[in-house]
Amino acid sequence: MLEIRNFSKTYKKGKKAVDNLTLTVEAGDIYGFIGHNGAGKSTTIKSVVGVLDFEEGEILIDGKSIRKSPVECKKVTAYIPDNPDIYEHLTGVKYLNFIGDIYEVPSKIRKERIAKYGDLLEITGSLGDLISSYSHGMKQKVALISALIHQPKLMVLDEPFVGLDPKASITLKNIMHEMCGNGSAIFFSTHVLEVAEKLCNKIAIIKDGRLIVSGETEKLTGDESLENLFLEVIEDEK
Repeated sequence: MLEIRNFSKTYKKGKKAVDNLTLTVEAGDIYGFIGHNGAGKSTTIKSVVGVLDFEEGEILIDGKSIRKSPVECKKVTAYIPDNPDIYEHLTGVKYLNFIGDIYEVPSKIRKERIAKYGDLLEITGSLGDLISSYSHGMKQKVALISALIHQPKLMVLDEPFVGLDPKASITLKNIMHEMCGNGSAIFFSTHVLEVAEKLCNKIAIIKDGRLIVSGETEKLTGDESLENLFLEVIEDEK
């Protein structure tokens, strides 16, 4: 579903944010992307979803190049950044219908999905209010519903649990499992190692723009915790 091949990203003044990264996310995967601040996680994610241009390597979504076929890739992808910047002059439901229009989701289907996920995330009663009146957590919930409205094949999230209350976090995990059970894939960054260990069937650890380790979570951790594995590989790379 997502294939990153020999991807590198260099910013102005020669700073290499990501260095020759290769990894594959298959249908059904919940894939955790782990690393310190500045490790290259957000740069990779923004390149995957077409927000950042890049010159080195290739990124394929459902077999298509994000550089050569950006619209086709984005039609099957949903992206939620770590701080969703959604239109505050709209009500929640108007924003969701706007997103539904962009993805050409039929009216009946979008109403069903807005109702389903609005109830699951306990925000249905506030969808008629202006987004400008929402808390950060409420904005995050609306962003999640907007990402689910077209049933993406690939969902890409940057620190998705930040700002969500414990119940909403559990709901999001359940939604992730449901999506992947239906053949979608999820690729997300997180600082919360306990969440990654319990939720992800695969993980990748990145440091200073380079992939340090990747693979199936159980095989990589063995009898250790993900926290111990993370500390070991980060220390070994000094």
